[in-house]
Order: sequence, then structure tokens, then C-alpha cells
Amino acid sequence: MKNLIKRIFMYLMMGLFSMSSAAQEQTGDREPYAAGKFYIDNPVELREQLGELFKKARPKQDDHVRAIIVPHAGYVFSGEVAASGFNQIPENANYDNVFVMASSHREAFKGASIYAKGDYITPLGKVRVNKKLAEELIRDNDIFSFQASAHKYEHSLEVQLPFLQYHLKNDFQIVPIVAGTQKLQDCAEIADALRPYFNENNLFVISTDFSHYPAYEDAKQIDSLTAAAITKNSVDALEQTLSANSSKNIDNLATSLCGWSSVFALLNLTRNQENLVYEDLQYMNSGDQAYGDKQQVVGYYSIAVYEKKKKDQEFELSAEDKKRLLSIARKTIKSYITEGNTPDIKHEEMTENLRMPLGAFVTLHKDGELRGCIGRFQPEEPLYAVVQQMAIAAATQDRRFSKVEADELKDIEIEVSVLTPMKRIDSIDEIELGKHGIYIKKGYASGTFLPQVADKTNWTLEEFLGHCAKDKARIGWKGWKNAEIYIYEALIFKEGQFD
Repeated sequence: MKNLIKRIFMYLMMGLFSMSSAAQEQTGDREPYAAGKFYIDNPVELREQLGELFKKARPKQDDHVRAIIVPHAGYVFSGEVAASGFNQIPENANYDNVFVMASSHREAFKGASIYAKGDYITPLGKVRVNKKLAEELIRDNDIFSFQASAHKYEHSLEVQLPFLQYHLKNDFQIVPIVAGTQKLQDCAEIADALRPYFNENNLFVISTDFSHYPAYEDAKQIDSLTAAAITKNSVDALEQTLSANSSKNIDNLATSLCGWSSVFALLNLTRNQENLVYEDLQYMNSGDQAYGDKQQVVGYYSIAVYEKKKKDQEFELSAEDKKRLLSIARKTIKSYITEGNTPDIKHEEMTENLRMPLGAFVTLHKDGELRGCIGRFQPEEPLYAVVQQMAIAAATQDRRFSKVEADELKDIEIEVSVLTPMKRIDSIDEIELGKHGIYIKKGYASGTFLPQVADKTNWTLEEFLGHCAKDKARIGWKGWKNAEIYIYEALIFKEGQFD
């Protein structure tokens, strides 16, 4: 690891760092440095630019975001990727503090510097610094200091602030941190000092670009490996990946992660917290933009850290999620039947719930009568993909019916049933008619009834089990008595429900 840090340090020193023996103890507001260089300095034009970037950005995946990792290059290069990260923040969130952490590109020093003597200024106005908290953190933790020079010409923190000013509708205050360390142990100490504040009341914004200066395809490969290591929520995984990247001897690769110290600090904050999950949102590199070439590029990722729902909390889909799934089913059936192709769906545009691997059934009705129904349990694919595949199957592969014809589409009503994970039961007393679906398995034979079957038939529990065993699993009326029985729930919704 010492060799890795030494290599990273040498890379960063190549035109990036100028060592400073003493910090300027200036006080007062920190004036903008990157405005007019990394982003537009005219406030009206800047707001217009930010508006365009957010229009292109990936939609919000989940309300429970705890941290984001975003790039810090010029907006014309990395602005869209950054906006995808900031778009994960609820616009009306009321945070106690937004901790913005970047890694120094100009000075190397122990630990990190917190700006504590004034506010940050951008063309969009003043960004209030929680100076009281900043001073307390410096006073109580040797790993922190106030070094104004570390902030004065540092762009990587400043460029994040206009995104916050544009996106957040409520007033907010920041704790601006610039890490100057070259030691992993310092990153752990930074995390220890910030741990009391890493909760749902605060947001953490981590600033970093990815690979510097390899060719386009090399950058895509290296950046994918680095992002995968980060999303494992493992300090060791990232350490090993950065070391392996360096050992590949890729032409012109100066660093895989310029803000590695800030990212390591975040990983130390999130490690061993099983309720937190990292998700990559968007990737580009400078070669994807009209201003960049593909010979020497810089990579950009946006990654979010979400707080997962508790295991005992019932799975839910928002109204927007349900409408999205119904739309996918409708468009897929129409495209497949009329044109013979399956529409492409962009994974990164789906919400977290729609990307979960869940089972689903798609049911078609025509004039109130069943016209097709096929589903799948416990898939390895995301929910949106399962619904798309089952929509095609229900329209064309249900052996009880002929294939749906194009002229029928206007009369078809689509219903989707999203299945919660199955649970094996020891007693049929655990089955609640109308709430639980059943899945009966005996050897290679199996069959299922969705929860709504009990409501439509008014069967007793034994009739529900008997019909499933006889008509679906083909193991006889009483076959359920010595078979495995699983229960699940279904979230059922259909077209017209949200009109």
C-alpha cells in the first residue's frame, strides 16, 4: 500500500500539486476562483446552463440518499454526470448540513482543512458555511485544520456549489472540507471525526474525477473497475483495484481516481453498514463531448449512496413506478405484435425499486374476460425487464389462448402483479386468503395461484390449496398435504387505475 500511495502522490504532483509550507490565515468570505474557468460566471447564463444539465440528468432513483460522488471538471465535460448525482437529492430536503468534501489539487498537508472563517461565494450568491460546527470540528479533532490557501484556488469543491444552489429549494449550509492527506490512515481518522454527522439529517457530497489521460477505451475499462470497487462499499476492494490499475501500465494513465482520499473517507464512513447501498448512476468521459478528443481523456462517474428499506418494512411501489411498468407492458406488446421487436429500456432511467430482481405476472383482459396471463418467480433480472418479458409472453405464449392480434390492442386491458419474495411456511394457518398467493412444489411439479384468485372464486382455504395442487401442479387434490408450500404477496395494479 505504501508503494500505491507513493505512486498516486507522484502522479498528483505532476502539474497538480505545489507544496505549501504554511497556510495563509486569511479570513472572510471565500471568493469564487473556478467561475469563468470551469463554469459560466454570468448568473443568468449559469442558471440556464444548470437547467439544461438537469434536464439531461438521470431521474431520482430513491428518496433516501445519504451521499453522492460527483465529478468536478468543467461543466461542458462533466456537468451532465454531476447533475445526475445531484438529481438524487430531494429538492425540498431540509438538511442540517451539507458536507462537501474534495481532495486538494494544489497542496499536500496532513488530514483535511475545513473553511471556518467565512462563507463561500459563487455567481449565484452566498453559500452559508456552518462556521460554528467547522470551528468545533477543528478544535476537537487533530485531523482537521483551517488552511485558507487550501481552499483559495481549489476548484473541485467550488464547482459543486452551484448545483446545490440551483437544485435545493430550501436554505442550506455547508461544511466545506478539502483533504490534503496522502495517507489512508488519515482518511479513516477523517471518517471517525465525521461519523456523528453521517445520518439522515445531513448530506455528504464527495468530489472526484476518475481516470486521467488514458485513451478513450482504456478509460472506460479502468473507470468501470474503479466504480465497481467503490460500489462494493469496501475500503480493501478500492485499495486493491487502484493498485491493480496502476500495475497495468496503461499509456498516459496518471491516476484512476484523483479524489481518492475523499472517497476513502466516505468508504470508511459507510463500511459495515448493511443498510447502505452504492449505485452507479451515469458514466461519461471527456471523449464523449464535442470539446474532447479520444486520445487522452478524463473519466467521470456519478454514484449515490442510498439507505435501504428495513427488511421488515413492506415493499412498496410508488404510483409513478406502477404507471411506468404499465407503460412498459403496453408499449412492449404493441411494438412486438406490430413491428416484431422489443423496445430498449435504459437501466439507468429506472428507479431503485424497478431495478430490484422481483417476480411479476402480466395479465391481459378483453371485454372483462381473461385473454392471457404469464409470470415468473424469483428472477435474476430487474423488475422492469421481467414485466417486459412477461408482457410479450402473456400476449403470445399463453397456450390457453391464440396470440393477441394488432386489431385487439385497443380492447386489451393490462394488469401487472409484482410479487414479493416467497416464504416457505410450516402451517397452512399462515395463509391469509386474498392477501397471500401460494406456490406449491413437489419434486419437479409446481403450480401457483395469485392472491386475487381467492377473491374472485370465494374458495375456502382447502379449496384454494386443492385447486392449485390439482389444476396447476398436477399432483392431485390432496397433493399439497405432502408438498412444499410457499406464500407471497402481490402488488396488483391495472390500466385506468391512475387516470
